Amino acid sequence: MKKKMLVFLIVMGLAAGTVSAQFGGIVYDPANYSNALLRYAQLQQQLIQLKNSYTQLVSQYNLAVQMAKNIQNMPARYRAVFSQWRNGTALNTFGNTSGWMTGINSGTANGGYQQATTQLLPYSPDHLSGMNADELSRVKSQYASVELSDGANTTAMATIGSIRGNAQSVQTQIANLEQDSLSSDPNLNTEVSVLNKINAAGVLTLRTLQDSNKLLASLVEQQTILAKFGELALKSDDLDEILTEGSSRCSHLLDFLNDGGGIATFLGRADVMDRETRPGSGKP
Repeated sequence: MKKKMLVFLIVMGLAAGTVSAQFGGIVYDPANYSNALLRYAQLQQQLIQLKNSYTQLVSQYNLAVQMAKNIQNMPARYRAVFSQWRNGTALNTFGNTSGWMTGINSGTANGGYQQATTQLLPYSPDHLSGMNADELSRVKSQYASVELSDGANTTAMATIGSIRGNAQSVQTQIANLEQDSLSSDPNLNTEVSVLNKINAAGVLTLRTLQDSNKLLASLVEQQTILAKFGELALKSDDLDEILTEGSSRCSHLLDFLNDGGGIATFLGRADVMDRETRPGSGKP
């Protein structure tokens, strides 16, 4: 009986020590302590990174706010007044310039060029049959030069008239783009809106360059025809006579002007406006 009591007491003592170690005592684990320190160091680094990120975000936000601000009173600062497009005008004393002006202002000639210029008449068969081969070749070349010149002039009139006819519409679009660009409306100053306005300005610029190229092409065409006239004169057998006549008329002009005469009177006396000298009049 005493032995049983002794064994019981020993077992109870051991059990009490174990419970004390689990509930009331402190157990030191070096591995856990090392991991805890490592985790604490990592948390400190993350906190530093969060502070840096916060500072950077605040700086970016302030920059975005600053960039989103509009310039105050932009229309008064930047809007300029430009000259308005002017259509061509001319007197119509003999009733033969209205069609021309309609053509260069709208692009629709409707025979306006022919009304304001001397008509190119065909040579009669009798005149042509009386020419030798060289004369006939020269007459055909002169006739072709005048036809080419008339065609180039008509094309140039249509080009100028088309540009002038659309000028008001283009002016309206430019004014709308200017108004939107100077507006303080937030909806017109978003990133997409600004890009759209930039694209619209680029398209208008391309259209303007296209019109400029059309005018330049017409100018080059006319210069080419003028060069053909010059070549025809240089190859003509009557070049010496042409140069002599031109020099003589210039001399008469200077003498007449020195005497106090007028240009119109001189032209009448010199007969340089004689339409019978135009190719197709019947005179080779």
